[in-house]
Amino acid sequence: MFKTIIWATDGSDLADAALPYVEGLAETHRSRIVAVHARQTFHGGRSHGDPVLADDDELVEHIKGSVEELQARGLTAELSVRSGVDIDAAHMIVAAAKERSADLIVAGTHGRGGPSSAIFGSVARELLHLATCPVLVVPPGTKADAAAESAPAAMQEVSSA
Repeated sequence: MFKTIIWATDGSDLADAALPYVEGLAETHRSRIVAVHARQTFHGGRSHGDPVLADDDELVEHIKGSVEELQARGLTAELSVRSGVDIDAAHMIVAAAKERSADLIVAGTHGRGGPSSAIFGSVARELLHLATCPVLVVPPGTKADAAAESAPAAMQEVSSA
């Protein structure tokens, strides 16, 4: 059912909380995992092309480590770092999903709504509006261990129904 799963990650704890779902689904469906990190960059002045997040290189290393752990567990996984000026993270993630003919995008979320979401934006919310494939959004407070155990079983129940 899911040949290619995009794990939308910014290297945060919230993104990491979505990883057990990605792993469980990939194990169940023998899916390829593509970890997509959208690196937004400044433009103009002396900082043209520099990442918005000062610790972006460390975040990419953290994500690489997660991909290597998936590979060590026998899963097919790769990292795609996307960079863009004047394009938001959601658009870069959706472009990567289209290029890879992804069947699912999995992302963590801060769970902000209302005015807070309007001010800070929400990549997860944008993914829901832009994606051409299903999107699984993992809310904060999700128990990673429970996710790893329940995601494959839940998907088996759905796919056998």
